[in-house]
Amino acid sequence: MDNAHDLSQLFAQLGLPSDPAGIEGFIATHRPLENGTALYRAPFWSPAQRNFLKEEIIEDADWAPAIDELNMRLH
Repeated sequence: MDNAHDLSQLFAQLGLPSDPAGIEGFIATHRPLENGTALYRAPFWSPAQRNFLKEEIIEDADWAPAIDELNMRLH
């Protein structure tokens, strides 16, 4: 899975600040998600962000490891 993306690339793809401080700030602001809440169903995503996250997880695409990491850190 050498084509996998990291958290910084995921944040950039989502149009969010992708530097370490931006990532940590986003996570601190939006955690914790309720148990059982799928990451893409969190209320803070735009429709485009939500669709991207959902599609990439369903397809188990190259983005999936970074999305899984974000999911874990938000829960």
